[in-house]
Amino acid sequence: MTTNKPLRNFRIVLWVLVAVAAIGATALYLFKPPQRPLGLTGQEFALASTKGGTFTQNDLRGTPSLIFFGFTFCPDVCPTTLAETTALREQLGLSADDLRIIFVTVDPERDTLDMVKTYVEGFDPTIIGLVGDAAETERVKAAFGVFSEKSGDVDSEFYLVNHTALTFLINADGSFEGTIAYEEASDTARAKIERLVRR
Repeated sequence: MTTNKPLRNFRIVLWVLVAVAAIGATALYLFKPPQRPLGLTGQEFALASTKGGTFTQNDLRGTPSLIFFGFTFCPDVCPTTLAETTALREQLGLSADDLRIIFVTVDPERDTLDMVKTYVEGFDPTIIGLVGDAAETERVKAAFGVFSEKSGDVDSEFYLVNHTALTFLINADGSFEGTIAYEEASDTARAKIERLVRR
């Protein structure tokens, strides 16, 4: 029995083309730059900024950022973190144009924009403070996967707030890079910041 040679050649060419197309599609999938959402989850948010105007998830683009959530009545974690982040930035010889420090209040009932401005600028005048109402605060918490709740005497004006005590590292393209834990070793934290600003 003989095989039709032109037909056999056509089938070979066809299979080669199919193989080439499959390889091309795989390469596109493997080497296509990942499309990461702005921030951690991609949730949209909009908050009033102590620098004026509104700060949204789109404003995360442009400059690497360290973002920390807290409240101005915080007795320990918040002031320690703000002092440490400003000290690390100074140790690395970075300015606010190289690395932003952003503080987001999780206590919209008490923390006004003026209070937050006075609070953060007591650590460094370049720190950006962000304030929203209850709903806006919940949205920005969702954007970063942050938890917070009142504690202590919750019915008094002297309540405390338990909250996520991580500092979020955000790349210049607005994507999530990693975190610094509360009281993490300064050498480790410094290395993470150096890696962030070099990207």
